[in-house]
Amino acid sequence: MAQLAYHISMGQVLWNYEVQKGTVLYLALEDDYQRLQERMFRMFGVEGTDNLHFAVYAKQIGNGLDEQLEKFVREHPDTKLIIIDTLQKIREAGGEAYSYANDYEIVGQMKKLADRHGVCLLLVHHTRKQPAGDKFEMISGTTGLLGCADGALLLQKENRTDLSATLDIVGRDQPDQRLYLQRDKERLIWTLDHAETELWKEPPDPVLDSVSQLVTAEKPVWYGSPTELVAALDLDIKPNVLTLRLNVNAGRLMQEHGIHYESSRTHFGRFINLTRTPIEA
Repeated sequence: MAQLAYHISMGQVLWNYEVQKGTVLYLALEDDYQRLQERMFRMFGVEGTDNLHFAVYAKQIGNGLDEQLEKFVREHPDTKLIIIDTLQKIREAGGEAYSYANDYEIVGQMKKLADRHGVCLLLVHHTRKQPAGDKFEMISGTTGLLGCADGALLLQKENRTDLSATLDIVGRDQPDQRLYLQRDKERLIWTLDHAETELWKEPPDPVLDSVSQLVTAEKPVWYGSPTELVAALDLDIKPNVLTLRLNVNAGRLMQEHGIHYESSRTHFGRFINLTRTPIEA
């Protein structure tokens, strides 16, 4: 988690993946500040970065955590990632057994907050020791945890002392993947050995590429109807289809090209507003 947090905060490629640079909040609730600083220095030669914020204490869900996270995001509007390590530390006290509904509700509350602010919220949770037919059934708790989440990553080693591990990845918006990792025992970081399949990357979208050529740093704002936008982009596409494509890919348009998309309806019809925002180098 510390490795992931560092790469996002610095905007550095991780395992051949480009990352979106931004502020990271890492709730390392099973650590203390001295261990975190020592680990960061051993991994990267630094005790932290300007965009990486650590905390070793947080309130629980339904008892102040939501307000704490909301305040942080308001104070750091460029937040890209929030890591909560571990889920058990922020759950309300009430015994070891949880129902599907309870697990689903817990993740659902966190997902609403993440969706509301457009950030990635990563919950760290333990696995069970018992084997299972589906590896993801080894996630401790009920299937409600995975059922509400947009995706999951499962890190496993055959033996506790192994320096190699597999990282299985599932998600709603990407194909399943498995990465084979090696641990550098001196620096405490994971390096990519190989992937079971080629690392998946979303293919280019010609519509979004055309929009990025229309809305530039020199002309950062475009406003007009869908019909006018089709003409401006010189695309062979119907206005209603273009609007649908932009609605579906608004997040990607912002992440990859720094262009904010907004659609509104007036007495004169539907209008689209496109605004380019600066992207950090």
